[in-house]
Amino acid sequence: MTDRVILHQMRFSGHHGLSAEERAWPQPMELDLEIVTDLRAAGEADDIELTVDYRPVFDICRQVVEESSYRLLEGIAETVAREVLALPRVSEVLIRVRKLRVPLQGQLAHAAVEIRRVAAPGADAPP
Repeated sequence: MTDRVILHQMRFSGHHGLSAEERAWPQPMELDLEIVTDLRAAGEADDIELTVDYRPVFDICRQVVEESSYRLLEGIAETVAREVLALPRVSEVLIRVRKLRVPLQGQLAHAAVEIRRVAAPGADAPP
């Protein structure tokens, strides 16, 4: 399936990092998320009930970044993936998490991880 719902460059601030110093102050984080789902019925009927509503997906991303603290970007990505895959009609999710301020000596735009997770068979069936 090639249909996707995409949320690009969501920006949040959170207390994440390996050291206590990194976690002491909010840091800017950026997420991209792609949901694989069948969009045909929603497109033909123009009905939000037949697609993955991206408002709750955005809220999941915001809550994970802003209301939790992780040592690793991988932890953020896995938590978002697990929660998004629990939503109806989500077959697969791709997540990129970028840390925009990396405590390294030198020039670096961001550090990032990207993960792809697939729903368990039968989990993406309409409710």
